[in-house]
Amino acid sequence: MKNKIKKNDQVIVIAGKSKGQHGKVLRVIPDESRVIVEKVNLVKRHTKPTQTNPRGGIVEKEASIHISNVMLLDPKTNQRTRVGFRLEMDGTKVRYSKKSGEKIA
Repeated sequence: MKNKIKKNDQVIVIAGKSKGQHGKVLRVIPDESRVIVEKVNLVKRHTKPTQTNPRGGIVEKEASIHISNVMLLDPKTNQRTRVGFRLEMDGTKVRYSKKSGEKIA
């Protein structure tokens, strides 16, 4: 399945316990069809002391969300939108917002 969401995209969560929250995609895991979104789907992890974290303890971090539960935010209207692909005049393939027709970087 073609992955329409990439790293650094602005997305909104459309299903699950974090529904309605939005943020930047930090990481895409294409093999599992999952994404990690900044400050969304936070979970608590008990960590041992390490050199980077000498105290250890309970750390809150982002967990992955299935890619079907997020939608891209339209750069023009800041609403959720579907993603399409089209060829530009110079032959390059670009992503665009189906709602506004705006090109997505």
